[in-house]
Amino acid sequence: MSMKLYVGGLAYSVTDKELEDFFSEQGKVVSSTVIKDRDSGQSKGFGFVEMAEDADAQNAIKNLNGKDLSGRSVTVNQARPQEDRRSSGNDFRKSY
Repeated sequence: MSMKLYVGGLAYSVTDKELEDFFSEQGKVVSSTVIKDRDSGQSKGFGFVEMAEDADAQNAIKNLNGKDLSGRSVTVNQARPQEDRRSSGNDFRKSY
């Protein structure tokens, strides 16, 4: 079963391919994505990597957390499930 990892502290210059290459030494990478600002296209400094095997993902967390990628120390941990943005409870359209 695959596991998705959160990768924080990325240099703004890191590409999806560089992220994939960084993790591929730990095992098979299913996908790697640097999150970019919708308007500017600028990296937001974090991304997600999906590893094919849970054991490889755990090794990646253990071996890559705190390591240097493009001059920045990256944070690697298991990604939390994506929250549904529509049900955040901060609906400012409510009328009082």
